[in-house]
Amino acid sequence: MNQDNIFQKIINKKIKSELIYQDQYVTAFKDLFPKAPIHILVVPNILITSLDEINQKNKKILMYMYYAAIKITRMVKINISGYRLIMNCNPDSGQEIQHIHLHILGGQYLGPILSKI
Repeated sequence: MNQDNIFQKIINKKIKSELIYQDQYVTAFKDLFPKAPIHILVVPNILITSLDEINQKNKKILMYMYYAAIKITRMVKINISGYRLIMNCNPDSGQEIQHIHLHILGGQYLGPILSKI
């Protein structure tokens, strides 16, 4: 398990990123490859590789990630017009970094959640 992935480097400020929010539990920053005018990632400050790693001991981090995301949507003023929160799990979902992260997308009409296959 890579304890020093790109998200860990952003959290620890080893890599410069446009931080939006940080506290003792989570760090939020702009996505480098945005899929919407506002695309922010919320990551826990501790390494949890995927949703499959959530257990009795660390389950509260998910609640806190969503709580922080809602605070952030108010900060960036997309809470009224609307936003989407997405969390991918493992390769088939499109998870590229092995560190759970919550996508906040907004700033325009986002359309249907999935395109037709």
